Amino acid sequence: MLDPALLRNKPEEVIANLEKRNAQAYKKEIEHIKNRGDARKKAQMECENLRAKRNDTSRKIGTAMAQGDAKAVAKFLAQAAELKEESDKAEVEFQATNTVEHTFLRNLPNLLHHEVPDGKSEENNDEVRRKGEIPVFDFEVKDHVAIGVALSVGAPLAMMDFEQAAKIASARFVTLSGALAQLHRALAQWMMDLHTREHGYTEMYLPMLVNQHAAFGTGQLPKFSDDLFAAISGKVIRQVAADLKEEGNLQVQTHLDLDVAANNPLYAIPTAEVPMTNVARERIFEAGELPLKMVAHTPCFRREAGAHGKDTRGMLRQHQFDKVELVHITEPGDSYRAHEELTSNAEAVLQKLKLPYRVVTLCAGDTGFAAAKTYDLEVWLPGQNAYREISSCSNCESFQARRMMARCRDKNNKTQYAHTLNGSGVAVGRAMIAVLENNQRKDGSVEVPEVLRPYMNGAEVISGK
Repeated sequence: MLDPALLRNKPEEVIANLEKRNAQAYKKEIEHIKNRGDARKKAQMECENLRAKRNDTSRKIGTAMAQGDAKAVAKFLAQAAELKEESDKAEVEFQATNTVEHTFLRNLPNLLHHEVPDGKSEENNDEVRRKGEIPVFDFEVKDHVAIGVALSVGAPLAMMDFEQAAKIASARFVTLSGALAQLHRALAQWMMDLHTREHGYTEMYLPMLVNQHAAFGTGQLPKFSDDLFAAISGKVIRQVAADLKEEGNLQVQTHLDLDVAANNPLYAIPTAEVPMTNVARERIFEAGELPLKMVAHTPCFRREAGAHGKDTRGMLRQHQFDKVELVHITEPGDSYRAHEELTSNAEAVLQKLKLPYRVVTLCAGDTGFAAAKTYDLEVWLPGQNAYREISSCSNCESFQARRMMARCRDKNNKTQYAHTLNGSGVAVGRAMIAVLENNQRKDGSVEVPEVLRPYMNGAEVISGK
């Protein structure tokens, strides 16, 4: 959340930032800021004027009582009663303007850092560097789905099966078995060991269901509610089913809107960033306690409400996927150094797996809601003949901390909002896709990266045979 004082005192800066992100997307917000007028200031001045009049009247009552002027005392007491009634009414109006401002602020994105390049879409992102050599094959390259199918030929359990997963759940799920399930697990375990042993992160085990306050703190609510899976109680579902049955509709739709019927709705985490960043919620860190560097491996759940028809093949964009997530909580002056460190830690994963990749700075129109600046790591996928995102490393500055009331004291004992950063270190499924496609061999087998072999009982090759 933005600093309310910034919106009140420097609205032109907020408008300029929104216009850099996407003026059309934030047209309503921009018009609201321009047309806000002086409603809050007027209400505040009215409250202050009435308080001054009440104080003056109180002094007059004291003087009249000292002089023994009963008639004057009665007059001023009557005035004081009227002023109190007016003052209480003005205070309610003033608080109402604050409530409106708070509601408006929670829907505004973070302010972009001055280094973020201009642009409206991913086509305008700025490439920072490339690492690794793109492999050259002397045979027809397969994508990860074709590789998984080939490895599964003749096996009672397919190593990669989307059809069976759809029978169990729905589209955009997968079942893995045998060597591919082991590879998936090996990637996650190795990444966790890398980040804890070599990069100094503290391993975390976290709730995978979070409440509204936690989701609000990191910016998922209220703006992105349609992308969250809600955990709705059986009682609510039964009531909805009964209501629909009365209406003659036997098909129960458990949509997010039904959460209003639950007292304490919980949401499946879209990323470990949500519970892990909320570790700092409603805390004041003493001088010297920051930075915190945390890492967690969790499944993640996303409805992908706005991704219809995009990346529907294979494991690239699923409703359930695993991710190793990195989070930093820092003092304000340290966050951009930490941003570079976090990004380099994520890059180390791709370097050690010997996967070609590039780093791009997201342009204004492609930067996420809570981020001030973001680097994307894009790994090379031979099956698509393209670089595809495998990690986003973002500095959110004080945006999330303000929503969570996460603060810290500096060496002068001054309290300020902490800065929060997050990044994938990295997405496990996409890392597996990259390993399969970059290490595929002509006979259909896949070479196991050297760093993963100790986690796969020494196996050097994955073969359907």
